[in-house]
Amino acid sequence: MEGIIFYWICWLFWIYFTFILDKQNPYRLKLSAIVLIVLLLSNIYFMVGGYKIHTSALFLLVISYLFFAKEKRRAIIFIFICSFIISIAYVTFHLFVIFDPAWIIIKKEWMMGLCFGFLSILLQKPLKGRLIVFVSGAIQGEILFAYILSGFQITYPIGAFAFLDVCSITATLLVGWSCLENASVFVQNHFHFFEKGKQKSS
Repeated sequence: MEGIIFYWICWLFWIYFTFILDKQNPYRLKLSAIVLIVLLLSNIYFMVGGYKIHTSALFLLVISYLFFAKEKRRAIIFIFICSFIISIAYVTFHLFVIFDPAWIIIKKEWMMGLCFGFLSILLQKPLKGRLIVFVSGAIQGEILFAYILSGFQITYPIGAFAFLDVCSITATLLVGWSCLENASVFVQNHFHFFEKGKQKSS
């Protein structure tokens, strides 16, 4: 059933941001509010020019634009290019699924999560940048894909639960990868500390 993964992951993130994350963290309140609003808007949609647009996707797109609008001009240009790359990759993936579905070896949502998570990691270093380029790029890809299908008289809902499942899976993978990167830095620093201790004792 579409949307189950999205609901589970979002509620887990909301619980973590609200009750577990350090209260001194400046992003704590913003993140918990964003997750809660996305949950509330997930089942609301409206029609524009024959396109069915889910409000949660539009909200996420606006939030991602607001985040990278605060960056410096060069960073904005680079983020926009990365976002555009993900948009093209997103549309290409969906078109391949339509024309040659045989290459989908695992569940489509998980395969998309792995592909776009890996692509976001390649394009951006900080977790914030990875999330911004993925969310904005994926929603732009949704809009472009809906436009392409409309030329064949096919209606495609923009930002539906299947899309939100992919978003939640990818966000979880990106957060998990970021935790692994930080853990490796911690281990390296710890080992350097022990190596220095050994050198002093010798």
